[in-house]
Amino acid sequence: MSQEPPTTVLPAQGLHGSLADPLMEVMNFLNEVTSRYPEAISFGPGRPYEGLFEVEQIGDYLTAYQRYLTEERGCSPDQVRTLLFQYGRTNGQIHELVARALRNDEGITAAPESLVVTVGAQEGMFLVLRALFADPADVLLVSSPCYVGITGAARLLDIETVHVPEGPEGCDPDVLRRTVAELRAAGKRPRAFYVVPDFSNPTGTCLPVAGRRRLLAAADAEDLLVLEDNPYGFFTPTGSGLPTLKALDDRQRVIYLGSFAKTCFPGARVGYVIADQQVQAPDGSRTLLADELSKIKGMVTVNTPALSQAVIGGMLVSHDYRLREANKPAADFYQSNLRILLDNLDRLLPRDRREAAGISWNSPAGGFFLTLNLPVPADNALLEESAREHGVIWTPMSYFYPEGDGGRHQMRLSLSYLTPDQVAEGARRLAGLLERSCG
Repeated sequence: MSQEPPTTVLPAQGLHGSLADPLMEVMNFLNEVTSRYPEAISFGPGRPYEGLFEVEQIGDYLTAYQRYLTEERGCSPDQVRTLLFQYGRTNGQIHELVARALRNDEGITAAPESLVVTVGAQEGMFLVLRALFADPADVLLVSSPCYVGITGAARLLDIETVHVPEGPEGCDPDVLRRTVAELRAAGKRPRAFYVVPDFSNPTGTCLPVAGRRRLLAAADAEDLLVLEDNPYGFFTPTGSGLPTLKALDDRQRVIYLGSFAKTCFPGARVGYVIADQQVQAPDGSRTLLADELSKIKGMVTVNTPALSQAVIGGMLVSHDYRLREANKPAADFYQSNLRILLDNLDRLLPRDRREAAGISWNSPAGGFFLTLNLPVPADNALLEESAREHGVIWTPMSYFYPEGDGGRHQMRLSLSYLTPDQVAEGARRLAGLLERSCG
């Protein structure tokens, strides 16, 4: 009688502590609920609407990029083959095209050499954190509530995070400066501040221009770097948004995290970092921070896939390096969904009725998200009831608080992944849940 081979069992306490952190599990429950109730309308995903994509365009964009390589760069057929099939430059091969688009779309003047093309913005976050945080006393400040990708990356790297509460219009520079002072008094070194100024995930808030200038002034006064993440800046009612922090930055305080996930398509997994800060060695020589990030990237992903870069490069070429204009149909679609959601909530829950029940929500001018406030806990139990009894799914806002002590009476609604009819029906179902739970 044969015996089964012994099974290798790894003690959990022997694995990295981040794997037992509740932060790593925050989205699992949402995914489980979605799989159990596939007919429910979900305001959960913050992903683009798939009806805006055309599969046939991928081939067109590849052709456009090949034409660019041969006609504009003068590459031979052998060189084109190498660029598409081989490992490429660690920092990326479409950096010049991205720099052109940034100049046209955002008014950001960035030398191509200061860009690192990454495997999505998530890799960019990881590279920047690994490079900047060298001492156990170093602290990452995050605008709170906060996108879990940055706090999760920090946890994997054993970097301490401290939240800076948002106000109604996003980050308050005065609160930021007070937090910096408190940390320094405790012997900590605040190193950088992560913020999404445009229609942030999860709240949908947008930092006004005056607030952006005050934030940059505070960062300069406190010798603080700013990690600006800008996935949603194109999705405005007019098509032209507020100036990015990087466009306003004249002191190289801002490290800019960009992505083509929302403006092109997520499946390409292409993002970038503008890291134009100077790094000075002990002998006085200087390099770009981008080159330091490249050293880390070479050990993490080697390079960003050439075919993905080629498709994104072809999109940039095809649209004359102006993605903001190319994204206008998408921006109009998301703006329409936002208006449908707000109008239906207002109709189904009139002001006097919702105020009496203690229900409210914000009204973002653009982006993918809005915040709904309840008098009862918006927790996993209510989410389960919502999916089972009312056929509508949303995200508890508590998932986005790095300290685990906020958002208990709030939900995030994402409007990007649904059709207009689904948004309207989802609002009706949501109103039924709120009337039953908060009435």
